[in-house]
Amino acid sequence: MCGIVGYVGGQSAQDVVVAGLKRLEYRGYDSAGVAVLADGGLAAAKKAGKLVNLEKELKDRPLPAGRTGIGHTRWATHGAPTDANAHPHLDNAGRVAVVHNGIIENFAALRSELTGRGHALESETDTEVVAHLLAEAFSAGGDLADAMRQVCRRLEGAFTLVAVHADQPDVVVGARRNSPLVVGVGQGEWFLASDVAAFIAHTRSAIELGQDQVVELSREGVTVTGFDGRPADVREYHVDWDASAAEKGGYASFMLKEIADQPQAVADTLLGRVDGEGLLHLDEVRIPAAELREVDKVVIVACGTAFHAGMIAKYAIEHWTRLPCETELASEFRYRDPILDQRTLVVAISQSGETMDTLMALRHAREQGAKVLAICNTNGSTIPRESDAVLYTHAGPEVAVASTKAFLTQLVACYLVALYLGQVRGTKWGDEIRTVVRQLADVPREVDRVLEMMEPVRALARSLAHHGTVLFVGRHVGYPVALEGALKLKELAYMHAEGFAAGELKHGPIALIEEGLPVVVIVPSPRGRSVLHDKIVSNIQEIRARGAHTIVVAEEGDEAVVPYADHLITVPATPTLLQPLVATVPLQVFACELATARGNEVDQPRNLAKSVTVE
Repeated sequence: MCGIVGYVGGQSAQDVVVAGLKRLEYRGYDSAGVAVLADGGLAAAKKAGKLVNLEKELKDRPLPAGRTGIGHTRWATHGAPTDANAHPHLDNAGRVAVVHNGIIENFAALRSELTGRGHALESETDTEVVAHLLAEAFSAGGDLADAMRQVCRRLEGAFTLVAVHADQPDVVVGARRNSPLVVGVGQGEWFLASDVAAFIAHTRSAIELGQDQVVELSREGVTVTGFDGRPADVREYHVDWDASAAEKGGYASFMLKEIADQPQAVADTLLGRVDGEGLLHLDEVRIPAAELREVDKVVIVACGTAFHAGMIAKYAIEHWTRLPCETELASEFRYRDPILDQRTLVVAISQSGETMDTLMALRHAREQGAKVLAICNTNGSTIPRESDAVLYTHAGPEVAVASTKAFLTQLVACYLVALYLGQVRGTKWGDEIRTVVRQLADVPREVDRVLEMMEPVRALARSLAHHGTVLFVGRHVGYPVALEGALKLKELAYMHAEGFAAGELKHGPIALIEEGLPVVVIVPSPRGRSVLHDKIVSNIQEIRARGAHTIVVAEEGDEAVVPYADHLITVPATPTLLQPLVATVPLQVFACELATARGNEVDQPRNLAKSVTVE
């Protein structure tokens, strides 16, 4: 969601903070601001719109030079994206500045309380109340960290807060509850950020903060306590990618770069997962094999693209383990009173590890006694920390809001979990597992081949840029691929796009088919699911007979679909369950190119944020 940066050190705080905010632009935002401590006072600047507006403001009206500062890119929740509602927010005396991610649910009551005591609040935000509360707590004695602890104990909701006070010129204080915040440890300088990308150019040493903790950065170092003031244990870790991994590398957009990164990302996710005897060895899965053998049901919880990965995982888990598997939207999960117990394994999938709906779903699952295994791309994030086990995808930073390489690596991680369950439960023989692992090892090469054949797909996308609707249909694992293809088009091209199970066409959706309508069909392999293949060929004929423009994604050598395809996109032949790893890639390219042809910003689509840290 929003981006936060804080700095204490020897460099220009404004330069460090603004550069950090630039690296967090991918998270989605509609205003930006910065505050600097200098000359015994506090100076701030903030502007609605993109970061360039703030940079122009700073150029026209420079802030005084300071070595301590904070900054923020805001995605509007309470109040429109205006200069007044942009962060940082100050108290009436202009001595405290606060930036905030998340939502303070009891802000209305707190605001009423403050105005009753004579405070004048100038914005519509929930954040501004924190600046005033901090000013009161600080003036009553103590220091900024103690004031933050007092205030946090009064707040309800999910939040990350970072603040400075003019009376403590070399201190930045942060707090987190259900929202990401990480510390960067440099040489004589310290950073706070909502994502390590903000400070990765300065240091790769980081400290993960736990739930309900307050951190104080000063010239002397880092101090972490709970909201209750008790010292907290922290864990320092090393970030295994560098700043160049978050740059475009010559591509026109981060999304294009990340689509091209997918062969390497898949290979990295597979790296080190197999021992010398050819058996899966998942170090991060800390649930004992004896407990996994007792599991009698698997439930997958996820949102958006990760949910589509979970839908595909359901096919693999049930086929390879013979365990019943449910795939649930995390946002609906805990509200329908799901049936869970100690023998349920819940798999929570999240790229960022901070997706609030998924986090709340896993907390509900743990309250019911279920075991939780997280599939995540972000080391040290909340969801892995609160799970019983984790499988990191090692995709590297994904900057574009619309997910691509995170999706493919989530699929690979899901396959590994399914195979591992099959291994420990004895439902898959060792040679069967080794065969699938070898097939997975071939996927990076096959994805490379797909990427080499994408120019006709790009040309097709450009030719369809004037259309208002595209439909996607598929069967078996092709159905979630169709849903993902439609989602990418919605996210990037702002077009009406829907995905359907092909067998459902005659149960209603075929009424949408009309002359010239583009329909993308994901065709299963004729080798693995011949009955389904024959049925979907019949579906293509039905669609084409009604005048639609058929765009068929099929494996190489599938001659049966050729007569009915107005445009044929071929992908390498792969085992049925693994086909989504190659069939999804053309749909990513298609959506990206079509959106570009329509003049859209593909890395930062309107109204979307990279990490959804509120429910």
